[in-house]
Amino acid sequence: MCGNNMSVPLLAEAVTVSGVEKETAAVIFLHGLGDSGHGWADTLTGIRLPHVKFICPHAPPIPVTLNMKSMMPAWFDLMGLSPDSPEDESGIKKAAENIKAIIEHEARNGIPPNRIILGGFSQGGALSLYTALTCQHQLAGVVALSCWLPLHRSFPSASSGNKNLPILQCHGEMDAMIPVQFGAMTAEKLKSIVNPQMITFKTFPGLPHSSCPQVLATFCCTHFS
Repeated sequence: MCGNNMSVPLLAEAVTVSGVEKETAAVIFLHGLGDSGHGWADTLTGIRLPHVKFICPHAPPIPVTLNMKSMMPAWFDLMGLSPDSPEDESGIKKAAENIKAIIEHEARNGIPPNRIILGGFSQGGALSLYTALTCQHQLAGVVALSCWLPLHRSFPSASSGNKNLPILQCHGEMDAMIPVQFGAMTAEKLKSIVNPQMITFKTFPGLPHSSCPQVLATFCCTHFS
């Protein structure tokens, strides 16, 4: 592999799970608020597709308004968790550019964007949606777990025009943090941005604000066969 991880700040510290064969595809997975890439790297190691690299970057610590300005790992500031809450537009856009830099780095090093899945949980899922929809490249797909679409009022005009982007959205029906209704509203909004048949919205009875790694495994197997 050529290229310098140090030129991409998030890659320098990211947890990377390498494939056991020649890597021809990659999954970039973004953790939720206050978390790190380590736990997700452990989960993704269990999927372990031989030709797929998993990259789990860490969000930088920033003061988060929602948590009384406490410093914690966050991709961008959060002022609230309702669809009408004010949003950190500059922070969201900056975070998306940092994720796009990882995509560009992987492309320069032999993994084309159409072999890269972007995924995330909660705030990380939100950023994965925004990044993929504004990316100049057509990605292999997005797995968005228990999340929403940031800056939703700016779409579809903010979209890069990739109408055939496969998106798998999953949401627990007992999610008290980000209610499943918000997920459903996001799915409807996405249908105005990409071809509706590309959107899959799955809900899970009894599941709180938590993840479902098995759906990520299925999505990867389907798109990276």
